[in-house]
Amino acid sequence: MKWTEKSLDELGYVSRGISRHRPRNAPHLYGGPYPFIQTSVVKHANLYIREYEQTYSEEGLAQSKLWPAGTLCITIAANIADTAILAFDACFPDSVIGFIPDPDKADVRFIKYLFDALLQKRFQSFSQGAAQDNLSMEKLLSIKFPVPNITTQKRIADILSTYDDLIENNLRRIELLEQSARLLYKEWFVHLRFPGHERVKIVDGVPEGWIKGKVADFFNTTSGGTPSRKNPEFFSGTINWVKTQELNDDYIFDTEEKISEEAIQKSSAKIYPENTLLVSIYAGTNIGRTGILAYPSASNQACVALLPTHKDANPFYAQLYFREIRNTLINIAQGSAQTNISQQTIRNLPMIMPSTDIMNAFISIVSPLYAQMKTLQLQVIKLKQARDLLLPRLMKGEITV
Repeated sequence: MKWTEKSLDELGYVSRGISRHRPRNAPHLYGGPYPFIQTSVVKHANLYIREYEQTYSEEGLAQSKLWPAGTLCITIAANIADTAILAFDACFPDSVIGFIPDPDKADVRFIKYLFDALLQKRFQSFSQGAAQDNLSMEKLLSIKFPVPNITTQKRIADILSTYDDLIENNLRRIELLEQSARLLYKEWFVHLRFPGHERVKIVDGVPEGWIKGKVADFFNTTSGGTPSRKNPEFFSGTINWVKTQELNDDYIFDTEEKISEEAIQKSSAKIYPENTLLVSIYAGTNIGRTGILAYPSASNQACVALLPTHKDANPFYAQLYFREIRNTLINIAQGSAQTNISQQTIRNLPMIMPSTDIMNAFISIVSPLYAQMKTLQLQVIKLKQARDLLLPRLMKGEITV
């Protein structure tokens, strides 16, 4: 079947988003009922954008534009040519281009997959050398790419979206499991409504038999390091090397870069055991993000590793603690010159250690939740691998559908 060369504007309506002000310059434009999608939200979405971090007020909407559900969002600044489809009506800034397909010419899912398979790297190369590595709409519309008829587009999109539907279902299940663990932590250790709390005295602000201390009283902390990039052999090994952007409050199975045994020996990087908790201390709003190692791994210096020293200290308990206090850490970082925090800040954070029986009861409940999250996350990884193997062959017309 013949595929025809088309530009994006030949397949539907294309335009830039609108946003004339940043939040710090016009706070009255924010906090209303209209979702406002930034490039980072597009980057971290799967097939559809189902969540958002900011909203516009009526005044915000008046100086922007409300795009309908089903619009393909394409980033042209910060991160180039990331794409995701709106699951709801939303606004977005001029760093995002919107594409609304002509229903007789294009399936929006197919166009999104086309970007993933063939176009993203081409558009990223277009943007290199620009003052801010941005992608203009003119460049976006200058490229023609092969597309089949609408029936074939839908068949291809149906095949690939089956994988994404399973991925999104697993991600929703993970989110519910995370929520259950966090709610239990809050109930027991913030509100102090743990089993039998009615019969326990409060002594010095904590239940009798509990320890009131600091993180350093229960965990040893250490940071990683970055091997010299002057030696490319250091980055040709098999050891996972974690960077802060890879901390997403879940398990870490794989990393973008891997280092060698020699890199470990000749740098301050070190290998941490499985189930070690990592906490980000750099990168602004990434402050306090966590990850639990699924396998022994190393990290850069922007991650602090927590290794239990107290008999009842546990990485699940510690991760839920850091998720609870994240806003506190962000506020501390914003008060410093570099918007970072130090390892010493982590060590000095106040932490309580419950009695052994309460900790054992808590871990007996959350351990199965974490085991399910780990299994589901691994399934997501395998589904993405299977989809991504199929993706380029379908997008090049190598498989008949």
